[in-house]
Amino acid sequence: MKRLLAVICLLACTASAATRPNIIFILADDLGWGDLGCYGNTFLRTPHLDRLAREGKLFTNFYVAGSVCSPSRCGFFTSSYPARQRIHGHYATPELNTARGMSQFLDPKVPNVAATLRAAGYATAHVGKWHLGNNSGGPPIADYGFDFVGSGEGPAGANIISGDPYYRAKSTALFVDESLQFIRGCGDKPFYLQLWTLVPHATLNPTPEQMAPFDRFGNPDLPHNSARTIYYASVSDLDTQIGRLLGELAKLGLADNTAIFFSSDNGPEDIFIANAGHSGVGSPGPFRGRKRSLYEGGVRVPFIACWPGRIPAGKIDDASVVGGVDFMPTVLKLASVSAPAGWRPDGEDVGDILLGVPRARANPLMWEWRFNIAGSVLNRSPQLAIRDANWKLLINPDRSRAELYELPRDPMQVDNVAAQHPEIVARLSELVIAWAKELPPGPRDAGAGLNDYPWPGAAQPTAASQGAAKKKAGKKS
Repeated sequence: MKRLLAVICLLACTASAATRPNIIFILADDLGWGDLGCYGNTFLRTPHLDRLAREGKLFTNFYVAGSVCSPSRCGFFTSSYPARQRIHGHYATPELNTARGMSQFLDPKVPNVAATLRAAGYATAHVGKWHLGNNSGGPPIADYGFDFVGSGEGPAGANIISGDPYYRAKSTALFVDESLQFIRGCGDKPFYLQLWTLVPHATLNPTPEQMAPFDRFGNPDLPHNSARTIYYASVSDLDTQIGRLLGELAKLGLADNTAIFFSSDNGPEDIFIANAGHSGVGSPGPFRGRKRSLYEGGVRVPFIACWPGRIPAGKIDDASVVGGVDFMPTVLKLASVSAPAGWRPDGEDVGDILLGVPRARANPLMWEWRFNIAGSVLNRSPQLAIRDANWKLLINPDRSRAELYELPRDPMQVDNVAAQHPEIVARLSELVIAWAKELPPGPRDAGAGLNDYPWPGAAQPTAASQGAAKKKAGKKS
């Protein structure tokens, strides 16, 4: 009898493992909320991602954990607010990281989605951009729980391309090739694949063939390509290569048991930034803010989830507020994998939302940004933000610049109703300021959280005067 029970148990475990979904997480780099056809773009054609949305569920209220790449990636990978790991901005040189009060890399001991799935029997792979500290002394990517690690940021890192001037332009095709190599080697074992692209992060330099369909967006009388031609060509190839991946999954007979998630690490880059001066025209959709900003356009991004037969097809969820920090607990639940012992995620399992109907989230989402924001003063948000149900509050740690917006009534965030709802401002400010006080301390830019403009005839602010102004505002509060 004992032997019979053991055989039954083994068969049950084998059946459970066989039905576990494969999981592919595709993360674009600096893609805006409004850059895809399925999100309302009328100039770009993204047929493959649009089809993924038709075959799955599209979310309009999806938020990343940070307004730049490294913090956002930490949120997805660990379900930890990035500031808890001292990841306040993008990982750069060790000297710059230290100057900004940052760690040098994500601690591999922090529980993450890949290592947890691997321990439960999944084959795991990371292909593409990492940007969680391997450029500043961090351990090899494989140490974070990956069986297979593909190509990364290219011969000269994230921002400067040397050697092959079209490396970035051709990188998504390379990453898809490597992803398929991994998938074909998994056999019957369930797999988890992170495919994190370089595109459309600047510096963009599409091939002439990629740009040809978009020449109409340039001026034929000028010798250079327009920013729209360059940007649209880059996003179009991203879509094409994802389409190739989806097609190969179908040929391999894996499409029906593969859950695919697609998103972006933050909002679109500002053309004000030097390496995007020829291409920074990504669309935040109807929202105020771009990359680095805590306004909607900086942290609200596309999110598409597709799992045939499990996630309802053709659905658009306009009600649920979902975040990047929800990714790990949700994936673990969908894969029937237990969470690490003692783990306390900042996100929550939203698998019921993916598989069923919208609902309110249990806890609000919160953000911080300690540095200056490039570009238009319209995008220069306060340093803290919190979204709870339909309300979003932005405020500085000294309680200056309290801005309250009712979403989705005011998606552009132009109607500050803080004065009309002091009780909501008080409640949300207490929550987000208390949260900020829990975070590791560190330096802040003198002008962080300010939106001063050098008005004609007025005395021009200096870093010192901006710092004094902030202290004065803090004393008043």
